Amino acid sequence: MIFIGAVVYSFEIPNYFAWIDKKTLGYNGIKKMLAKTGLAIAYFNPFWIFRHLAFIKLFSGNYTLINKSLLVIALWSFLVNIPISFFANYLIQNKIKLDWRFMASAIFSGLMAIYYALSETIFQ
Repeated sequence: MIFIGAVVYSFEIPNYFAWIDKKTLGYNGIKKMLAKTGLAIAYFNPFWIFRHLAFIKLFSGNYTLINKSLLVIALWSFLVNIPISFFANYLIQNKIKLDWRFMASAIFSGLMAIYYALSETIFQ
């Protein structure tokens, strides 16, 4: 997972956050805040959670457990997490400068990675 974080996540997340800034340049006020927050939540969607859980299964040697039920767990994990994710992504996207967003997101994602890993136990 450290390798995935260093290679995949460290490349795609900062680029996505920069894209969010470009995409929302023409917006102001609450529209901009909601757009930036919503786009960040859209990135960390059930398929992203599924991919994260699949990486865990793959690297732990349990690749046969990557199936449809893992996607259902990811969906429930996403839905339950929306209020927390909304607040955290609002802060990250609207209160933290772009240069520090990846770090803030990495800290939040680290905490969420624990939650995602526990999601299998919580939502099975």
